[in-house]
Amino acid sequence: MTRSAKLQERIAGGILDAAAAVLGERGDAASMEEVAGAAGVGRATLYRYFPNREELLSAMAAASVEELAARIEEANLEAVPFEEAVARLARAIIATGSKFTALSRDGAKHSDDLPDLDVKVTEPIRALFRRASAEGALRPDLPLDVLMDLFSGLIRGALDATAAGRRGVEESAAAATTLFLYGARAS
Repeated sequence: MTRSAKLQERIAGGILDAAAAVLGERGDAASMEEVAGAAGVGRATLYRYFPNREELLSAMAAASVEELAARIEEANLEAVPFEEAVARLARAIIATGSKFTALSRDGAKHSDDLPDLDVKVTEPIRALFRRASAEGALRPDLPLDVLMDLFSGLIRGALDATAAGRRGVEESAAAATTLFLYGARAS
């Protein structure tokens, strides 16, 4: 990668980080000018990288998938017992989701543009749940898709609590993990 390309990547990353913070805090009320100011760039630079708000949100969605995929990979879910893997997964999702709270408002709209989402994020989670089922760590009377939906619901609730400032990332992740494990464990 050339020096110029590295600089452009760093600037784009800084803009996305600033946008995540500003849009997460102020939502739709945040202007592109506020995003540029938080990123330490001029409006012209912001618009060179992201010509409009929709492209900025799409780039944020892609960045969130990349960050979550990296966190899931680092969590090494396949190498630890299911209970620890669920805890690591919950922390990864909630930490990433907390950074990109602006996407929770209309993130589903941008998820269609993310071909890596299934391969890099959803499939490792499915693999974890399949493994746990095969090991007898999950209730056999609940299909895997139901268990994944229930886990997702707990994560959504934990993200809402974190976004509202009622709980921190660690506390929310621990609560979601505990509720899921004690409600879904095989007896």
